[in-house]
Amino acid sequence: MLFDTHVHFDLSLAADSTQAILERALAAGVSRMIAVGGSPQANRRVVEIARANPGQVRAAVGINRDQAETEWSADELATLIAAPEIAAIGEVGLDFHHGNTDREAQIRLFKRMLAVAREHCLPVSVHSRAAEEPTIACLEEYARTWPGPKDRIGVQHCFTGTRAYAERLLAMGFFISFSGILTFKNAGELREIAALIPAERLLIETDSPWLAPEPFRGQSNEPANVRRVAETLAVIRHCPLETIAAATFHNAEKIFGRFFISPGKNPIDNHRAQLLP
Repeated sequence: MLFDTHVHFDLSLAADSTQAILERALAAGVSRMIAVGGSPQANRRVVEIARANPGQVRAAVGINRDQAETEWSADELATLIAAPEIAAIGEVGLDFHHGNTDREAQIRLFKRMLAVAREHCLPVSVHSRAAEEPTIACLEEYARTWPGPKDRIGVQHCFTGTRAYAERLLAMGFFISFSGILTFKNAGELREIAALIPAERLLIETDSPWLAPEPFRGQSNEPANVRRVAETLAVIRHCPLETIAAATFHNAEKIFGRFFISPGKNPIDNHRAQLLP
């Protein structure tokens, strides 16, 4: 079984095609997914999808860096976080790739989202692009006051950073997630880093609908294609695909919780109990 830890169902995957996408994922051996929000509209959408597909999909909600200068409701976000379908806070983070003039606003928002994750003892799904040092500065401050188990603090999604950045994330307990970028012809340095990440910290994702792996590059991406990421990792790490599938599935369940509800328990309490010491 495979676990796609980062899917944006809200962006280009139409509501009437969600079931077909889930069915294609299952046919490819992808049985679990994290549907990721990042804006008020996206957050509502991913909770709806997770609620409709409790055996396959859990949700992450938050306010991402592109919303740094927009208005959003803290009360609405808190209400969504209380839902039993929520497995993480995300996607949140920093992106200075285009030399944004809103850097300080992004950092303030990121710190606020980290505070929300800490308050609810939920792992955080981090976006970081052209912002390694400020991201690390925020995360190190966060890690010092994280109340949960160290190895459930969060994940750096769609990793494309340096080896030094990966090492600092690992030292704080973060998981490292790789996307279809790993399959690109010019991603040799990234593949070298992927070969060095401890197996117990590896995750895989599609970041659908973006970053379709080879040989589907340029097309709209979807969870079924996470198999190509796993296959590439298997080649890089000189091990069977089954080894990568088992390790990444186990890691994803460890940080996001298993997709089951114990009889007689409140679903949200049952899930949060897996994240508390």
